[in-house]
This record gives sequence, C-alpha cells and structure tokens, in this order.
Amino acid sequence: MAAPRCRQCNLGAVTTSRAGEHARTFLGDWQGKLVCDDYSGYKAGFGNGITEIGCLAHARRKFYDLQQANKSELAAQALEYIGQLYQIERATKDLPPDKRQFIRNEKSRPIADALHQWMLAHRQKVPDGSGTAKALDYSLKR
Repeated sequence: MAAPRCRQCNLGAVTTSRAGEHARTFLGDWQGKLVCDDYSGYKAGFGNGITEIGCLAHARRKFYDLQQANKSELAAQALEYIGQLYQIERATKDLPPDKRQFIRNEKSRPIADALHQWMLAHRQKVPDGSGTAKALDYSLKR
C-alpha cells in the first residue's frame, strides 16, 4: 500500500521519485506562493519568484507525533492552537474568498500570532535536539 500523501503535496502524484529535477520541471517558469513541506527539491525556486509558504498540516504532524509518543504537554498546547485555526477554516470553507480573508484577519491572525509567540518562548526552554525542539524549529522556520 502506498504511503498517504498530504493533499497539498501533488508532486508525488506525477513523478516516480522525489528528485529535485522533477520539482523544477513540474513548476517550470511558474512564480508565486508555494505551500509545501521542507522538500529540498523546491528550494531552488525560492528567491527566483517563488515564495515558500509552510504547510500547517506538516507542522501539526510533528506535534501530533510528539504528543502521541510522549504525551507531551507542550505538543498538546500547540495542537490546541492549531485546532483553533483549523476550526476557523472549517467554519469558513464555503464562504467567498474575500469573506474568508476578512475572517482570517479578524480571528485567525491573533491566534497565529499567539502561537508564534508561544513557540518562540518555549523554544528557549527546551534542549536542542529534543523532539520538542525539532517540532518547534520545523514550525518556526516556516
């Protein structure tokens, strides 16, 4: 059985490997904002008209795995913040784009800002190399 893929990650559906050349071919001359994970194949396009937008599902997975494996209280807190953002997205999914954007600015932005500040504060408290540090670093870099 094939490994499940993130709904945002479409490259694997059109190639036989994850070689960077496939990402470059797939994207061609396209420029814009690209929602993606930390796949190095996309990195060549960053700065050449492609802006990396981190995938919250990939960041969430790091905290989910940490919470499942270790019952991490910090991971549970991160999942709570992310859950609030997901709830807003679920509630607005059928609205027109301009209404979704307005609600994101009004409701999601304060939560995302609070999550970011929370991550920065907790990153200083956890040891380098720990699972919590890795989850925080992944999210903070994106």
